[in-house]
Amino acid sequence: MELTQPVIRHHTRGLSMKSLFQSRSVWVRALGALTLCSAAVLSAVSAQAEPLKGAPAPFDKGGVRIALVNYLSTGDFFQAYEAGAQKQAKALGVDLRIYEGRQDASEQREQIQQAISLGVSAIIVNHGLPESLKDVVQRALDKGIKVVAFDVDLANPKVPQIEQSDHDLASLLLDQAVKDNGDAFAAGYVYVAGFAPLDRRDAVWRDFKRAHPNVQEKARWGTVDNPIAQSVANQASAAYRAHPEIRVVFAPYDEFARGAKLAADEAKLSSKLRIYSADISTADIEAIRAPGSAWVATAATNPAVVGAVSVRAAALLVAGQDPGHHIVVKPTLITRDDLVKNDIKTIADLGAKFPAFRSSDAATAAWIPAAQ
Repeated sequence: MELTQPVIRHHTRGLSMKSLFQSRSVWVRALGALTLCSAAVLSAVSAQAEPLKGAPAPFDKGGVRIALVNYLSTGDFFQAYEAGAQKQAKALGVDLRIYEGRQDASEQREQIQQAISLGVSAIIVNHGLPESLKDVVQRALDKGIKVVAFDVDLANPKVPQIEQSDHDLASLLLDQAVKDNGDAFAAGYVYVAGFAPLDRRDAVWRDFKRAHPNVQEKARWGTVDNPIAQSVANQASAAYRAHPEIRVVFAPYDEFARGAKLAADEAKLSSKLRIYSADISTADIEAIRAPGSAWVATAATNPAVVGAVSVRAAALLVAGQDPGHHIVVKPTLITRDDLVKNDIKTIADLGAKFPAFRSSDAATAAWIPAAQ
């Protein structure tokens, strides 16, 4: 089969710098503050990766190439994730080659194979469908290429798994829902099965319902058909009409929350509903802060930080060091009251007021410079 040529983005120290959706795909938007300069993003020629003074081999001599192979690249979360990865690569003197995700499992396989053929030192797999990736990832490992995976469980002991703490994220939200609404309410739930982050959040939701028997799930809906927010809004409108008793919506992905809020706004139900979501972007902050918004809380990690952690984990493996098998980035609870009281209007404001949102000590070492 002829390989599809991907769009490849190169990044080195000399250059500046959003789960999954195929037929069943999904996953996350969240941050809008970090955008990319197109001249740096779409370079057709790779620059020389630079030596890093005081670093272990091979970083001390430069020339280290790492591939970031995405399943999906569009949306605030993934753009910010890539931006964070590029900044960390720049700090490390790494030539980071970014393969654009197009929600195509077969193309992602081909891109991993291209990275193998290129002879990169490490591959970062950003989301994807495990069943389509396991064999080609094993091929990379057999060639001596290090592999790390973000939010896709490849069930391989040699592949460290990087993830947001989805358990903590969902728990923070549901604890806040009880704080706001008591432990007896009618709920709507937005969910699509089959993808690791949402499935981990769903496990917390199931445990929560067992622990709170007076919380009744009245309706469940969810889709990843594009545009996701509008598609979810269409479903939410039907759910609200069929179950007017719903007072809380658990929508643990910000595109789901956008749809739930849109339907609530259109049905003039905003004063009767509270929506709890995951992830954050500047656009999300604006939606949460809007007067009378039904979207009252979210829990999130900074995707730029997760991108940087992904590059650091890959770099540690290349240097023969152990980043750990499960690398977890902790989330922060963010409420509407937090945003309003602290006059937070952008992701930059959020980072300034919530220091825990700015950085993570996951996958670090003394020789790895901080991303600037």
